[in-house]
Amino acid sequence: MPTTIRSVRFAEAGKPADVLRVEEVPMPEPKPGEVRIRVHVSPINPSDISFIQNQYGIKPQFPSGAGFEGMGTIDAIGEEVSQKMGTRMSFTTIGAWSQYVTVPAKTIIPIPDALPDETAAQLFVNPFTAYAMVQESGVQPGGWLLLTAAGSAFGQMVIQLCKMKGIRTIGTVRRNDMIARLKELGADEIINTEEEKLPKRVMEITSSKGVPCVLDAVGGKTGASALQSLAYGGTMLVYGLLSLENIPVNSGLMIFKALHIRGFWLTDWMRHAEENKRTEVRETVIELLASGKVKLPVEKVYPLEQIKQAVTHADAPGRTGKILLSL
Repeated sequence: MPTTIRSVRFAEAGKPADVLRVEEVPMPEPKPGEVRIRVHVSPINPSDISFIQNQYGIKPQFPSGAGFEGMGTIDAIGEEVSQKMGTRMSFTTIGAWSQYVTVPAKTIIPIPDALPDETAAQLFVNPFTAYAMVQESGVQPGGWLLLTAAGSAFGQMVIQLCKMKGIRTIGTVRRNDMIARLKELGADEIINTEEEKLPKRVMEITSSKGVPCVLDAVGGKTGASALQSLAYGGTMLVYGLLSLENIPVNSGLMIFKALHIRGFWLTDWMRHAEENKRTEVRETVIELLASGKVKLPVEKVYPLEQIKQAVTHADAPGRTGKILLSL
């Protein structure tokens, strides 16, 4: 067993390709109640990029590891742990871009054999958030749900879930080459916000009623336009800030249409949701992914040593799937 391992670290916030380094660090040892996981695959999510730039809700403690989720096999267990060695697990932690990690045993999720490594590595951030947010939206079958950044891996997951539930979706993109793909997944309407005015088009689609809920990942002007697309009493759930600009809120719109804006963070939702809700999300998401009913596209897998190329690719526009790291 090696005494040191390779891990992606950064000593200051900044552009990921500039500040990330692959370093040798001591092999972590599990404490009571923890397991050590030999990491096989880990995705690069927008939240990872934001964290490295110190623009996320959780702030890095320097020097810091990077990466929030992944999958691997248990290779060591601490005291008071019942999991078996060699079991495939999905996990979440700060510092997932590392050959080995230690995590609380109660937070890991066993992976069925039918779930490939590349899918299991993405289990937490996008699928759990997508399923939980569709639930939180309160939109019923036949109703409309508007989502910004529909071409993202998260957006594609939401579209597939809504199709299965009978919820009609309107998605926003900035490039026409994504439209056919998203409609194949089940999107009902796609609006290119570079070519059309979002509120006007939404009102045309919904017979001037607007949508009851928006899932917004962009913020800025796109978020403001999405807010204008809400029906009376509608709700915007904000879960990202891809534009790096806050949403300019029209106070009169909020008052006279009785609108609601709420933030959504999966970690907080999982902390406060009732146990039966958490169990439903976990079991349903795993079944949907293992059966192939919902797919998580992967664009490219990079080795750990190519972390700079990987994060640059992950942060570039025009991707059709997730960027993964092989550890």
